[in-house]
Amino acid sequence: MSRQATLVQEQTDQVLSIQVSDVHKTYHTGKVEVQALKGIDLGIARGEMVAVMGPSGCGKTTLLNTLSGLDDLTSGEVVIDGVPLHEMSDRERTRCRAEKMGFIFQAFNLLPVLSAVENVELPLLVAGVKPGEARKRAQAALAWVNLEDQTDKRPAEMSGGQQQRVTIARALVNEPAIVWADEPTGNLDSETSCDVMDLLCRFNRERKQTFVVVTHDPVVAKRADRTVRMRDGRIESDERN
Repeated sequence: MSRQATLVQEQTDQVLSIQVSDVHKTYHTGKVEVQALKGIDLGIARGEMVAVMGPSGCGKTTLLNTLSGLDDLTSGEVVIDGVPLHEMSDRERTRCRAEKMGFIFQAFNLLPVLSAVENVELPLLVAGVKPGEARKRAQAALAWVNLEDQTDKRPAEMSGGQQQRVTIARALVNEPAIVWADEPTGNLDSETSCDVMDLLCRFNRERKQTFVVVTHDPVVAKRADRTVRMRDGRIESDERN
């Protein structure tokens, strides 16, 4: 049996957290039609960490956005924990993201007028958690990433590495089943990148959370269980590390 066939069989034998079947995504900009995804098939087991690599414009971020429900599909199917995304209403999809998913972005996306703890507790408040409980859980999440002494600082008062740790705490505060990370180390130096990946790998290992990490850095990708390489909107290879 080939390595690729063995990988497919292993995925079949595991409980899939994410199942992707013949996914296409086409953008229409005026008269220009861009096929960003061209028939993606992918299975990710619960608790796996998968790195997605490829050149700029190959469809990495589009794949992450469509799998997480941030962007609609043109055709195909994405199933999250047994439930097809296309069968969910907009409200159900929003609730699924709030309850089951966490997001880590290269640009941090922290609100500058809020303190670290206020940024982290925000998704809990949006999800309807009572303020006192949200604050308690946000403080605990900051302690997970070793920032318990930075709770009252605003993003501008923190280093890039500290801001990314706040972003990670915010992504993990609701203890999601799936964490989507788009270039989580892209704005960081190599030492800080290593520290951030240590954190993500620790949570993946200890909490059995599924991680999908878009990255251009082979050092980051090597920390994952598998590396999916994309080119021109298609999966070029899918191999275990």
